[in-house]
Amino acid sequence: MTKQESVNFVINTLYKLYPEIPIPLDHKDPYTLLIAVLMSAQSTDVRVNKITPLLFEKADNPYDMAKLSVEEIRDIIKPVGLSPMKSKGIHGLSKILIDKHNGEVPQSFEALEALPAVGHKTASVVMSQAFGVPAFPVDTHIHRLMYRWNLSNGKNVVQTEKDAKRLFPKELWNDLHLQIIWYGREYSPARGWNLDKDIITKAIGRKSVLQEYYKKKKS
Repeated sequence: MTKQESVNFVINTLYKLYPEIPIPLDHKDPYTLLIAVLMSAQSTDVRVNKITPLLFEKADNPYDMAKLSVEEIRDIIKPVGLSPMKSKGIHGLSKILIDKHNGEVPQSFEALEALPAVGHKTASVVMSQAFGVPAFPVDTHIHRLMYRWNLSNGKNVVQTEKDAKRLFPKELWNDLHLQIIWYGREYSPARGWNLDKDIITKAIGRKSVLQEYYKKKKS
């Protein structure tokens, strides 16, 4: 397959598998999404979705969150990991939203990335899922699959994002990044990977990845 044929195959397969795309993190507005995405760093969406209701029961807006102490926030979110950094970030960004943005989540990459504990990936998720702005947030699943599918060299997530944006049509980015995440979890995980179920990698996978898979299977 040519590169373009591979891209088309990925798009068509994902749309068949995920015509309706579930949103991984539970939220009700841009603020709760921002907090949930920040909490998901080096954690799982399942774990975050268990903890956010406990946090949002106390504070689901920047005004109530700023009234909590960093310690109170940390006690609630401890199970998601990295709680000292995340609790400071949540408290700090809530105060900034009140002071600089009238309590609203800003709708620009620049303003979002200026908030404490908010990196490019978090900003991209918020821009795409809360505001519908085309973005291609790259998580571990997307990074892994773009490499497996021979669509990126896998050097780093910055390069993977550039390659994804270059190869896939802009109007599909917001759907595709979620579809690839679900596909990675269900069909092409890092551990316990079964190539027979992974129809995309089986069809267009990087030769070295496929060879390595079969070599491990034999041993």
